[in-house]
Amino acid sequence: MASTVTSRPGYGQLLRTRGAWTFLLPGFAARQPFAMLTLSLVLLVQHTTGSYGAAGAVAAVTGVSMALFAPFTGRLADRHGQRAVLLPGVLVHALAGLSLTALALTDAPLWALFLAAVPTGASVPQVGPMVRARWGVKLQDSPLMTTAAAFESVTDELTFVFGPLLATALCTAVHPAAGLLTEAGLTLIGGLLFAAQKSTQPAVAAGHTRVEHGSALRIPGVRVLIVTFLGIGSVFGGMQVSLAAFSESIGEPGLNGVLYGVFAAGNMLSGVVCGAIAWKVAPQRRLVIGYAALALAACALWAAHSVVVLAAIGLLVGMCIAPSLITGYTLVEGLVPAGARTEAFTWLTGAVALGQAAAVTVAGQLEDRLWNGAGFLVPMAGTALALVTLLALRSRLATRPTGRTVARGVGHRVPVTVD
Repeated sequence: MASTVTSRPGYGQLLRTRGAWTFLLPGFAARQPFAMLTLSLVLLVQHTTGSYGAAGAVAAVTGVSMALFAPFTGRLADRHGQRAVLLPGVLVHALAGLSLTALALTDAPLWALFLAAVPTGASVPQVGPMVRARWGVKLQDSPLMTTAAAFESVTDELTFVFGPLLATALCTAVHPAAGLLTEAGLTLIGGLLFAAQKSTQPAVAAGHTRVEHGSALRIPGVRVLIVTFLGIGSVFGGMQVSLAAFSESIGEPGLNGVLYGVFAAGNMLSGVVCGAIAWKVAPQRRLVIGYAALALAACALWAAHSVVVLAAIGLLVGMCIAPSLITGYTLVEGLVPAGARTEAFTWLTGAVALGQAAAVTVAGQLEDRLWNGAGFLVPMAGTALALVTLLALRSRLATRPTGRTVARGVGHRVPVTVD
């Protein structure tokens, strides 16, 4: 049953949805490590090898593995249930993270770190898409899905406020390996608690439904969104390495978490505002406008040479990311059948991870080989290329209603048809 709401749904109503807190709290804990993994790896491997290039390469292998396996995880969750995927996944991730930490601390060769990084990334639990799927169960055809879309983006960004701060604090004040060890522990505990919430888990799709829907990747609009999210990932990855290198160059490594936190805070605040607006502009147009603003803001990063200026530009870049993310997830509602949306969300999440992995690698090499701050060229190039693709193929994002008409607004998981 869809929830009954007023004409102007808000965050208060959303959070009063029956049963929502049973998956929101463990879901937040389970996705927190996602914001810690890349930075914890970069700081640990840079400490043991002395090279940002090597650190970025190991982190990139992790990101690529996650990007490749995330859609497969999403498809398994659609077919067999979230619990069946989460329980073995979090166990493998914790063990892989511990192995990677041990190898780094024992000065293992780089190829050994690459091998350990593969299962570490491949087993990252896709909690964000799973939470969005649970909102879809609770809010079928409800205008509250507009608010839920923004709320999930804000929650994601809140993890990127606390995650980098926690990872930096642990790696610099406790031990270089403390960040990755904490990430593994939080993943295990949060993932098990989230998997235990069986009552809010989406029902497993019937066999004929799975055959009918096929893979979400077959939909042209999803492929356009993947390219768009690759550009967003380049911002995350380029910022992580470049801010760490900038902080190191001025002798204040602990400042890295603060600067990245400012960037993520801008993302989070704009997400709150985005969810509070009753949009009249079509989501396709909103995506183009928002992404153009992101590309322009990213162009200014490489020119910043002081903490204050870099923090201000980082805040602006962060404020431009959330509207693009929210609108991209919004478009999934009209592009993808209900039985394949978890997979679609994991394709987008994986695209961000893949873009982040590539950006971490390239930015690390630029910081090692060129001038300080050269890594900031990566977000500029990544968003510019994605914007060109988006402009050329924006017609592929036109949604075609199937079955009954859905409620207005945006959502991360709104069923379009009932099979």
